[in-house]
Amino acid sequence: MTYTRRGFLAASGAGALGIALGTSKPATAATWETVVDGSFADYSALESAWNYRYPWGSDHNGSARMYGSASDHNHVYLESSGVLTLKAARITWDEGTSSADPHLPIHYHSGAVHAKQQVLVNDQFPNWEVKGDFQAPSTRGTWPAFWLTGANTWPPESDVLEYKGDKRNWFNTYRNASGGWSNTIVNVSDPGAWHGYRAWITKVNSTDVDIHYYLDGSWVGRHRGAGFVGQPMWIIINLQMEGSSGSPGPTSTTYYRARNLYVGRTRS
Repeated sequence: MTYTRRGFLAASGAGALGIALGTSKPATAATWETVVDGSFADYSALESAWNYRYPWGSDHNGSARMYGSASDHNHVYLESSGVLTLKAARITWDEGTSSADPHLPIHYHSGAVHAKQQVLVNDQFPNWEVKGDFQAPSTRGTWPAFWLTGANTWPPESDVLEYKGDKRNWFNTYRNASGGWSNTIVNVSDPGAWHGYRAWITKVNSTDVDIHYYLDGSWVGRHRGAGFVGQPMWIIINLQMEGSSGSPGPTSTTYYRARNLYVGRTRS
């Protein structure tokens, strides 16, 4: 499925934005607006659109502790041509354990950013597009992700990119009200090359959304996100290590790169 920023989708897959999913009746026309674009052009653009680390701090569910700030670009920095790079380096000293469950020993310093703009599906903004191009590590112990998670509560969660120590990308949605995960797992021949990852999120009723996932422009699956409507979500890019991706992780430096990060929505 392809799109234009006027809000219409060309054929292939789920249909057009002007047609309600699962029906043949035209939906009310909506205005398309860009929310995030060009944010990796320079540090001023980066820091106006993104915050360093996770929304909740430096630790999460792996063995990497996130570092980065406007004055510390060792693990979060910009390369030429609008490329954001996250770098994970193994440490040789004892830095204790992660403050987040399952409280793994800290073995790495790495990087994360989260967008200042949150995704909020509601009557005013019934459709969202979140996408980017990424070069992702996929060896044992590397756990890169590009994902959305609830700003006020968990769930909701939507994982647009997640590699867990091998060459399979996990497109995941936590179904919230009905409980449990929906997973679409896609083998990618070379995750370290540039690939496009995209989620199209559309409101289907007063409480639920459908999330359509794409890899390199091809539709790979649709998940129902129950209870997502009205729940603001952070957009996060991070390079976590070990945990669900296995251990031991690499002793050499690991890089995770992003470009062409784009967020848009329709306004009813």
